[in-house]
Amino acid sequence: MKFTKLYNGVQKGKVVYEGDWERDIETLVWDSRERIKNGLFFCLTGGVKDGHEFAEEAIRNGAVVLVVERILKVSVPQILVEDTREALALYASAFYGNPSENLKIIAITGTNGKTTTAHMLASILHSAGKKVGVIGTLGVRYLGNYLSSDLTTPDPVFLHKILAKMWLDGVEYVVMEASAHALYYRKMAGIKFSACIFTNFTQDHLDFFKTMASYKEAKSRLFSSACCPISVINGDDETGRSLGEMREENQAKNVYYGLYTPSDAFAIITDESLKGIRCIFNVNDAIARISLSFIGRHNVYNALASVTCAVALGISMEDCVQGINCLRGVDGRLERIGSINGADIFVDFAHTPDGLEKSLSSLKAHASGRLICLFGCGGNRDKGKRPLMGAVAAKKCAFSVLTSDNPRYEDPLDIIADIEKGYRRYSSKYVVVPDRTKALEYAIGYLREGDILLVAGKGGERYQEIMGIKYPFYDNDIIEKVIKTQTVIQR
Repeated sequence: MKFTKLYNGVQKGKVVYEGDWERDIETLVWDSRERIKNGLFFCLTGGVKDGHEFAEEAIRNGAVVLVVERILKVSVPQILVEDTREALALYASAFYGNPSENLKIIAITGTNGKTTTAHMLASILHSAGKKVGVIGTLGVRYLGNYLSSDLTTPDPVFLHKILAKMWLDGVEYVVMEASAHALYYRKMAGIKFSACIFTNFTQDHLDFFKTMASYKEAKSRLFSSACCPISVINGDDETGRSLGEMREENQAKNVYYGLYTPSDAFAIITDESLKGIRCIFNVNDAIARISLSFIGRHNVYNALASVTCAVALGISMEDCVQGINCLRGVDGRLERIGSINGADIFVDFAHTPDGLEKSLSSLKAHASGRLICLFGCGGNRDKGKRPLMGAVAAKKCAFSVLTSDNPRYEDPLDIIADIEKGYRRYSSKYVVVPDRTKALEYAIGYLREGDILLVAGKGGERYQEIMGIKYPFYDNDIIEKVIKTQTVIQR
């Protein structure tokens, strides 16, 4: 794409040194080490390093134009902007033909429930005959295609590239998860969403945001009236209600859902078991019976959010019912993996105090025997939640196995020691097994009839990150192997 066409398409920033305006821009890049041809290099700030310090290296490696927040002494054109991260998103959109303008995009944010809600909404839209794409923690899925992604919300270049590919392939709706980090770094700047969903707000990511107020501010960016015409908000959540009030001041449209506060959409639960939940939904006085193949009242909230959003977008209740009822589960989201000795084993992504509490409470209500939990906490992340998660498990469980999650650059035993500080306040019934494979073997061998084991923290992840390396690791595969091995041994 010609530099002039790209710049005029965005009209963001001031060209400081014009140079050759007719040169081609073949790629967008922010890593100065990447060898490129005719690249537009973004000097990103706000991270560990300042991209301006690597501008000369980027030029040597093929950058022909820089996007900067301060003027540099270099011999190539520069575009001076206030925020290079926002500019990256805007230029990425223009570079790929502004694909989001041709798609109906729904964004979902909140501490917990984003992935399940996204897949529920996608199932509804599919039942309504729509061509749907999903972008989130479990990767990118559309029309039978799958692409892995390391981030809940991909970087802007990858995001707009895949949105362009979806549009060209005929996708109509895209349901995507919006992480707090992505919102903070303005990865989705310039996208006008058809609707946005707010699930809930509890402690997480304080290693980055430092305060809950800063964390909340990042989440709230999604709900500006300029980029979100319809917000679907959990009315039972205090932060959700405050976001709604903020939007109402600007005459923006809100639709509320909940179980306990007066809302536009609510549910009455009629039956719960380990097989699922039956309930009656009322969405703007349209009533339907729903049979969820999910466990836990938090999944009723997720289903309510997806149905409420779908109805707000013009999807019929009949299609909503069909889409919810036909979805059998979501990878690693309170997913039943198998049983042994009359005990059931579940895997869940729960990695916050609130998420763990909800999952354990949901299972405990149906356990005729003991409730047992195996979990750890991620390294180099919010340390404050570790003792809180330990306390939750101690209160809810008869026994726990404390192990490693993704230790990253921390010693797993140091992470477990932080968990123990909260656990020991309420119980001494636990064991420490740092090796996650051995921990799974121990926990499964400990089970007896009527017990329920929750393996928490990693969910559908296919890796374990240790010292910067992601090793293949999938809880489900190991659990299934251990069940098979121990069953043979017992025979």
